[in-house]
Parts: sequence; C-alpha cells; structure tokens
Amino acid sequence: MYKEQLVDNMAHLTGLLYTLYGDRWDFYDILGRLQKIMKDASEQRSASYLKDDDEEALECAKRNDRPWYLRQDSVGMMLYVDLFAGDLKGLVQKIPYLKDLGINYVHLMPLFDCPKEENDGGYAISSYRKVQDKLGSMEDLKKLAGEFHKEGIHLVLDFVFNHTSSEHEWAKKALSGDGFYENFYYVYRNKKIVDKWNSSLREIFPQVRRGSFTYVNELGGWVWTTFNSYQWDLNYSNPEVFLAMVKEMLFIANLGVSVLRLDALAFVWKEEGTACESLPKAHTLIKAFECVAKIAAPSLLFKSEAIVHPDQVVQYIGKDECILSYNPLQMALFWNSIATRDTRLLNLSLGKRWNVPAGCAWVNYIRCHDDIGWTFSDEDAASIGINGYDHRLFLNKFFTARFEGSFANGEAFQLNPQTGDCRICGTMASLSGLEQAISLGNELYKKMALERMKMMYATLFALPGIPLLYAGDERAVLNDYSYRESAYKSSDSRWVHRIKTDWERKGECPEQKKFASFVKMLIGLRAKEEMLGGSQVFFYPVQDKRVFAFRRNTIHVVANFSESNASFKIDAWSENSTDLLSGKKYNNHLAQDLGPYEVRWLKENI
Repeated sequence: MYKEQLVDNMAHLTGLLYTLYGDRWDFYDILGRLQKIMKDASEQRSASYLKDDDEEALECAKRNDRPWYLRQDSVGMMLYVDLFAGDLKGLVQKIPYLKDLGINYVHLMPLFDCPKEENDGGYAISSYRKVQDKLGSMEDLKKLAGEFHKEGIHLVLDFVFNHTSSEHEWAKKALSGDGFYENFYYVYRNKKIVDKWNSSLREIFPQVRRGSFTYVNELGGWVWTTFNSYQWDLNYSNPEVFLAMVKEMLFIANLGVSVLRLDALAFVWKEEGTACESLPKAHTLIKAFECVAKIAAPSLLFKSEAIVHPDQVVQYIGKDECILSYNPLQMALFWNSIATRDTRLLNLSLGKRWNVPAGCAWVNYIRCHDDIGWTFSDEDAASIGINGYDHRLFLNKFFTARFEGSFANGEAFQLNPQTGDCRICGTMASLSGLEQAISLGNELYKKMALERMKMMYATLFALPGIPLLYAGDERAVLNDYSYRESAYKSSDSRWVHRIKTDWERKGECPEQKKFASFVKMLIGLRAKEEMLGGSQVFFYPVQDKRVFAFRRNTIHVVANFSESNASFKIDAWSENSTDLLSGKKYNNHLAQDLGPYEVRWLKENI
C-alpha cells in the first residue's frame, strides 16, 4: 500500500516542495529524508488497526462511496478531557454516554504537554509526544483511541503547527545558543527589521502585547510571536522545520487519530510586505502536509480552522488540502439572526459560499471552546443596507447585555475600550437567554429561551456536514463565572464557557432537561434520514426575513428566527408533507404559518 501511494503522490509532493524549497542545493537530500520519515510511519501503521482504516479509506474513494463524514449519522462533540471526565482513563468510562447520545466524532481539546501557567488553553505545545500529567500518559491516549475505534468513534486532535511553546525542546536549545534550532524560529536582533515586519501585520491580541514580536533577553533579540509571547512562530522557510513537524504529525496520527484540526493555519507562511495571512505558500505548505498524509497515513483527514474573511475560509477546503472545515460564518450568522430576527445576511452569505469541492464537508456548530468573532463579509452586509462596523458594535452590545431588550448574558473577550471592538464568550444557553430568564424567574422568557435553543439546533442538524456539539451545550449549561477568581484565568473570559461537567446534574432546571431530551431526539432522527446525509442543499430565497429555509432532497427545512409569528411557502411537487419533528402533516400548496421560534423538517409524502 505504501509503495502504491508513494508512486501515485510523490511527483505531486515533489512539485509542492519545489515551490517552497526548490532553490536549495540540498533539495533532493530533503526529499530523501522525507521519504524515509514517511516509510517508517507507514510501517508503524501496518502493525495496527490503522492499516485496515487506510485500506478502507482507499477502497471507499475508488468505489466513490459516501465517506463516513458525509453520512447522516455522523455527529460530533468537542470537549476538554479534564473538565468532561477528569483524565483519559475517565474518558474511556464516558464512552457509553457518548454512544447513547449518538456521538461518533470526538474532538479533544489540546492535551499535549504545555506550560503549567499561561498556555493559551493548551495551544502552546511544549511536547507533541507527551500528554499533560493531569490527563494521564501517552499509553492512556493510545488506549482511548483504541476503545474509540472499537465503538466506531473517530478521534480528533489538534495539530498546533504554527508555533510551539517557548518551553519546547527546540526553543530551549535555541535559548542555549544552538544556531540550528534558533533557525526553527524567526529571531531578529535588528529592531528596524522587526518594525518593518510589524508595519504590515495585524495585531491579534492588542490588549496583551503590541506588535507581533517579543524581546527575549537570553537571545538578545526579538522572536516572532503572532499570538502570545510564549508562543514562538515556526519558520517554515527552513525545510528542517517542515521535516521535524512531519515527524510530529505522523507520530500523532499513528496514535489512532482520524482527523487533525490544523490550528492557526492562515499564519504559517511569512513574506515581507504582506499581512502574513492566507498567503499562497501557506496553502502550498498545507497541501504538502496533506500529500505526506496521503502517502503515509491515507485515512487521516485535515480540518481547517481559518477564522478569516469568509471568502478566504473556503480557499482552504479541498481534497488536496483540508477535506473538513469549521463553518465560522454559519455559526456567527446564526447568532446574528437571533439578535436581529433577520435572516437575510445568513441566507445571502451561506448561499454564496456553501458549496465546497465534492467529497468535502463543513463542520457546523453553534458554540465551541473559543470566542465568537463576527466574521461576516462587510460587502454582503452593505448589499442589504447594513454597515458592518456599526453592526458589529451592536452585536457586541447585544450579547454582553449592554443593549436594551437583549436576552443574552455574554462576556466580552479582548475588548478594545477605545473602539468597542471585541469578541463574545458564553455558553449557548446563556447567550440564548436561559440564564436571564432563570435569574428573573420569568416563565415566558424561559419558554422563549428553550424554543430559541431548540430552533437553532434543529436547523443546524438539518444542514449538510457534521453537526458539532460543544460539551455541556447538549444539556444547556449556563455560564460559570468562577474563572474570575483564578489568577491564571481571570484575564481570559473564554473560561466562562469552559466548564466542568456536573454528572450529578445538581440544580438542573426543567428547561435544561427538556432541551437535553430534544437534542438526543434530533440526533436519532437525523441518523435515520438518509436524505440528510451527503452534501446536497438548496437555499430558498428570502420570503419573510424572519425565516431561514432550505431543502435537502425532498426534505424542506423552515425555521423562524424570531419570537413573533412568521410565514413561508415551500416549493414542493407533492401535495403534502409530514413534519419529522412533530409528526404533523401540512399542505405544501399553502404557506407554512410558523409560531415563535418554530422549525419544521417537512418531508414530502411522495
């Protein structure tokens, strides 16, 4: 199998690497070393169940069968191991919960070794070959992967490949004066060079540090740190970095990983005079990693995490780059639509950008471990009379309870007091109004919050791709403000929604219980409907701005994003349809009269 994959893909890989490193005298030596790395990794896979996964993936592609990630029963969950189950051994014990819920794709938040104090939630990696002590050992991780595999659960891990922690072995060697490893990073001792780079770069965390460089006394110079000062950007213009990270990638893959989420992939290539985001050679580099995987680990998939302009997000999606991609546009515009009770921007934006190459898929979500950024296109907004800058200010106020009439309880992240710009943190339930309703003891508000949450998830689960739950949202947990009392967490409001699971469910209210039952029902219902698999979708033009509607084959989904009554007429051949969510029948030739936050999955009776 390895030789066949090598023959089929090595010429393409060579071309990609020639674009990056072809001007080096040792280019063909680099290729030879890379081939040995890939061969060794492939041989390791051949001795485990991963060989069967690789063969199945290749056969599926040859037969042109629907891949597992486009099946209607594929449903994901992302979770922090320690918050969800204590440690990796504890997570093995929670497999029955995941199976009972219908989860078969589990994304574990960063679990590799990182600094004990500041570590960006685990995204500052000190070793790709050691698990954080509190979570267990590498053997525990391999055992978990094996147990997941037995139960048909795909394991998803992060590949943090833009940067390492300043405590990584490579960084420590650079600090000790080892020039070979200093060249793994961008180190400058001339401030004018640093200033020249900074003049074209966007500041990611302006409240933490100005510019994209950090002065390091031991080096007597500045290190490129796009994110935090303890996260040193890797220098991929040095092929030694690429070879070293290929080893780490294949090591992680061979633990039993089905999908790697590529963290901060837009930033991996740097060129003077540019913003150093989404550059052409960033795509070339990612394609080179993907081609390596195709040769040495054929069943491994990449998932894009590109929080950039919507037109750039889709550029990372392809069978030769990232087969899967988060859908930040869908996520942000769901929240926008419930705040405005207006689905026009949602409809316009998804209609323009939903289609991805055949065999690829979106990972759709409502909330995740991170903040909400308003990543819609200003051009789209302007076309329907919305000023993008002003609208983001409104959304920031609405979701942090600073706008009159808001139902949301969110926290600002990276708030700029001068401009009002920020991103939003909070659990799905607190942002949807349940926290406010409970605190006020208002039964009507509780009902509206419950219907709002149900509507969003029923709409999400009908879209093509993998619907992804963030652990705790399946039970509508509320914000946890205890992070404010922690010296290490108080400055990072994302911890308001990074919550330890209460398995005893103390104090759970009726609305939370009803929502948990509804989510479980949704997952089971989706799994039974083959027409909800695949990638086919048609977005209806807007009839009533409160209603978002689309068709999956002969299932018509209509969702009212407001607390007032709305109406929508579907375009169907048959005379009537059955709503799969309620079991009620409706006449297809009459307008669908929708109650507050009502959603219907109308399956034509043919």
